[in-house]
This record gives sequence, structure tokens and C-alpha cells, in this order.
Amino acid sequence: MFAGDLIAERARITPGKLALVSVETGERLTYAGLDERCRQAAKALTAHGIHQGDRYGILSHNSIDFLAMFFAYARTGAIAVPLSTRATAHELSQIVADCGMKVLFYGPEFLEIAQQLAVPSHPIPPLPPANASSEPARPVDAEAVACLLYTSGTTGRPKGVMIPGRQLLWNGYNTAVCWGLREDDVSPIYTPLYHAGGIAAFLIPIFMMGGTIVLHRSFDAGQVWRTIEREACTVVLGVPTIWKLLMEDPSFASANLDSVRWFISGGAPLPQFLIEAYRRRGVVMKQGYGMTEVGVNCFTMTAEESVLKAGSIGRPMMFTEVRLVSDGGEDVGEEVIGEMWIRGPHVSHGYWNNPDATAAAYDGEGWFHTGDLARRDGDGFFFIAGRRKEMFITGGVNVYPAEIEAELVSHPKVVDACLLAIPDATWGEAGVAFVVGSVSAEELTAHLATRLARYKLPKRYVFVAALPRTPYGKVEKEKLRALLVEGPAS
Repeated sequence: MFAGDLIAERARITPGKLALVSVETGERLTYAGLDERCRQAAKALTAHGIHQGDRYGILSHNSIDFLAMFFAYARTGAIAVPLSTRATAHELSQIVADCGMKVLFYGPEFLEIAQQLAVPSHPIPPLPPANASSEPARPVDAEAVACLLYTSGTTGRPKGVMIPGRQLLWNGYNTAVCWGLREDDVSPIYTPLYHAGGIAAFLIPIFMMGGTIVLHRSFDAGQVWRTIEREACTVVLGVPTIWKLLMEDPSFASANLDSVRWFISGGAPLPQFLIEAYRRRGVVMKQGYGMTEVGVNCFTMTAEESVLKAGSIGRPMMFTEVRLVSDGGEDVGEEVIGEMWIRGPHVSHGYWNNPDATAAAYDGEGWFHTGDLARRDGDGFFFIAGRRKEMFITGGVNVYPAEIEAELVSHPKVVDACLLAIPDATWGEAGVAFVVGSVSAEELTAHLATRLARYKLPKRYVFVAALPRTPYGKVEKEKLRALLVEGPAS
């Protein structure tokens, strides 16, 4: 099932269709041109001694050559390991050692870091267009690991998720079908390709349909709005942090959005004020849900449902099974919060070289235990309540930080917020709110008191200039904990 080369298949079916536009270089590649670039990349891997099962690293900003190097996995049977461009040499050295990387290919900006890593390193080779070749792509086992995508490591060392080719292609196919993507869709990609959201959430599904990707080297809000206008983009994926930055850009109020069918947010819960802001601009704002381990996209909704069920992540996509489970392992009923388990053909193999972590998250019946808490309404729509590990108990009552965070950011003076739990001598645990904004603790307490039960109110506020976040919007909570003075909340 799903054994094959996506780029080669697209080049066979629609060779002359525009596949890729590089904002940085101005290149415009058809699927035939992208296919040839991938062939050149595969030859470069072989020339550097990379063969089936070998792990090769890619350390580079977004580019056409990055994509060619990545998709070369399907022609060589080797395993691509995209690396974070934000990580230090120390952090990357852990990944290099963990995966047994054979060769690292890097962009020109990363020469200094590459030289500090204990692995043979080479600049990403130039992959100039060449005459189309009739050389057939070699079939690769659909269950073989195509890439290792290392998790963000917000609470500990990153884990390498073993992504088989079957998962990449099934996620692309199911997303294209369930989200209603079309061959005339045009979508900008400005989030990093080393992350599952960059390579798999929208890029592969768009390629699956034969649409066009407009590739940004990195994120710049004004540039994104100009791209949407110039290239007549139709569907756009982002995370809450990015949607907020785009909303705050001066172009938000005046950008021509006539070509846009809908926007969609993932990566973290989307605050209601953002949904309303884009709705006032006349844009449909959907929400999605996924994780690196389960194929990035797991839920779907229509444009109409995005309004009727604002705040929901939708219903499970086709052939995706979802359970909500209590601490005792029993399924919970409607409107009851439980841990979300997911099973289907889009689930990964586990964590590289980490059997204990694999056993803790993947059970013997094929269910992946997400660690996310959610509830399901009577219509089958799911709503995220927060992370299981982040839920805390104060005075014997469960508290879900995501609920309090949503109310905090609804205050007009609050830019961003995060809630953490710390030990409390009286209540067992208590909430500490980290807040970005020109607002006082007294104002926030008064605001929340009209919206939340008293036991949910934060016992302490810490005001910061910005929340540390990963490129996909997840708060790096250990960095926030480091700001706290040790001891119980007052």
C-alpha cells in the first residue's frame, strides 16, 4: 500500500503543471522539473556513499534543493533526517549520535555548526536542471522508514519519530480528499521544512493533488501577504502564533483575499479572538489537529462547520479511529474529557532507538496515546482541552490550563499567555500565569472572575516580554519554569 515515489508519479501524470515557486530565487518548477531535481539529489546521495537504510542529515533553510534532498529518500531507500535550523551544535550533536547519521548536507549559513558535529559534512550540492531522464525510480518498501522527524523537545530530549513512506503518502492522500484540496490550489509554505508541519501538513497533500506550492525561505508577515496576492493563493496553513503575527501586520486590513478559499490553523489551540478577527476579514478559518507521530492531519471540517463549531478541531478523517479514554482505560461519554487515542494507516512506527518511549505511547492494538485531553460533542466534533501532563489538581478538582489561557488572551490588553502548575502548600497545586501585555494582575483577576470558577484563577502572575515558542507555536514551558523562584505559590 502506497509504495512509490510521489514526485515521480506526479511528473508522470502532470509533467507540465507548475509544482513549485521559490519566493527567494524566483524559480518556477513544473513537476517534470522537480522530478529531475530529485533525481539529481538521489545521484548526489549515492555519490557520497548513501545507500538503503543509511541516515543522512539536511541542515538548511527552506529551498528547492532542500525538498529535492528530502524526496531523494524515495529513490535511494535511505532515511532523511531534517535538522532544526534553530538548534545549537550541542543539541544537534545529540541527534547526530542518536540516529547514527552517516553524512550531513548543509546550507551555506550552517558551515560553522556543521564543522562542530562529529559527522562527515558537505554543502548541499548544486542540483541544476538537467535533461529529463528515462531512468525509472526504484521501488521502495512502503513500510521502510522514509525519514526521522525529531520532536521539538519542549520538555526533554528530542525523540526521532520513525516515519514510513506509507505514512507520508497516506496522510497526503487522506488530507487531500477530506479537506477538499484541488489541482488548482496554490498554497504558500513559510514554516520550516525540517518540521512535520512544513513537509507533511500541506506540502505533500498539495503535491498529491497536483497543486502548486509557493516556497518561502522563512516567515515574513508582509512577504506572506504579498505572496497571497501575487500568486493568488487559495488555501493557507499556519499556527496560532503566525496567524497573530499576520493579523498584526499592516497589510492585514488591506490585502486582497479574493482568491482565498480558506485558512486553517494547527499546532496549538486557536484562540477565539483570532477566529473572530479573520471572520471579520471575510475569511473562513478552520482548525485542524495532528502530531508528528500520527501523520500531522487527523481531523476535518467543512467551511460551514468552522463557523457552527468554532473552536472544534472537527471530526476524524476517513479511516481514522479516535477514542477518548479515562485514566482507568475506559471510553468516556459525550462532553466528558478523556485522553485521545488514535489508530489508522497514518500512524508511525515508533521512536528510533527508544523502545521504552515507544512502548509507553504505542500499544499492542495499534493505538497511539497522544497525551492530549479532549471532549466530543453530540455531533461527533472534538474539542481539545489541553495536555494530559499539563492538567493539574487544585483542592481535589481538575484544572485544564488551555481553558484559562483562552480566557486570558480574550482580555484586550493581553497579547499572549501560558499557565503552568507549581506546588502549593494549601491546594496541592496552583496555577501561575505568564502574561505578555500591558495589563495588571488586578485587571486580569477581575476579568477572569466573571468567566471562570474561583478555583481556576491563577494564584500568581508573571509578566514577560514574550513567551518562548517553537517554530510551530508550542510554548517551551521548561524555559518559563526557569523564570520562577523555587518554592510554593503565594
